[in-house]
Amino acid sequence: MADTPKTIALIGTGIMGAPMAANLLRGGFSVVVHNRTKSKAQSLLDSGAVWADTPAQAARQAEVLITCLPDTPDVQQVLLGKQGVLEGGRQGLICIDTSTICPQATQEMARLLHEKGILFLDAPVSGGQIGAIEGKLSIMIGGPAEALEKVRPVLETIGRTLTHCGPVGSGQMTKLANQVMVIHTIVSIAEGLAFAKKAGLNLQTTLTATCAGAAYSHSLKHLGPKILAGDWKPAFKTELQIKDLNLVLNYARRIGQPLPATALARELLSILSARGRGQDGTQALFEVIEEMGQKI
Repeated sequence: MADTPKTIALIGTGIMGAPMAANLLRGGFSVVVHNRTKSKAQSLLDSGAVWADTPAQAARQAEVLITCLPDTPDVQQVLLGKQGVLEGGRQGLICIDTSTICPQATQEMARLLHEKGILFLDAPVSGGQIGAIEGKLSIMIGGPAEALEKVRPVLETIGRTLTHCGPVGSGQMTKLANQVMVIHTIVSIAEGLAFAKKAGLNLQTTLTATCAGAAYSHSLKHLGPKILAGDWKPAFKTELQIKDLNLVLNYARRIGQPLPATALARELLSILSARGRGQDGTQALFEVIEEMGQKI
């Protein structure tokens, strides 16, 4: 496409943002990066990315700006705060937020950016660190369809499945539904493997058998081996999953939809957090379930 954007700014070079930026570089885009800690972007700078000292500076250099940040206040600060995107972005800039944050806050930020002529898409992603590395993320997009078409080549560089979910905020609401389903899958894996271990089964055999049956899932394929190896390094941090579930439950209360099993899953994850393990991956939930069995 002749009008494909060429310069992309990406703010937030963490577990998800760094591989997304790397894929954009490999895809032939000029990439400008900013992160709270510059050292976390060093590998990208070594690969040809350009550093921006502030989000405003990043916005001035880019046709498209992507944010990949932990929580709602982080996105608000980057987009609306001092030296933020609202200050530096010019009319026609397309801002894409791939974070998982509050839908109502998303809609308000989109409104304020629109007043300056900046288009906004909420585009939270699913697929974890592996999906980000492989460029196979599922991207759930809310916002103007015409803006999506302008940035489709950019998003296709970081994701395999792009779904336009509706107006601004729809991407975030779809992602929250996704997180409800994901956490129940993770709880089921933790419980299933804890049950198998307590029953005296060979866990590798159990994993092989269940991956070949109806229990198969992306999470089982990638997190099952980590559990067997005692590898708690995060593909997705427990503290971020708790944040997402808080968003889910807050929005569920707003619309009057009970989610009892999701509330229980949050409480189980909160046990990990209370033990100082918020930085561990969500697969560490296995140890919480296993410990319950040891007390019986």
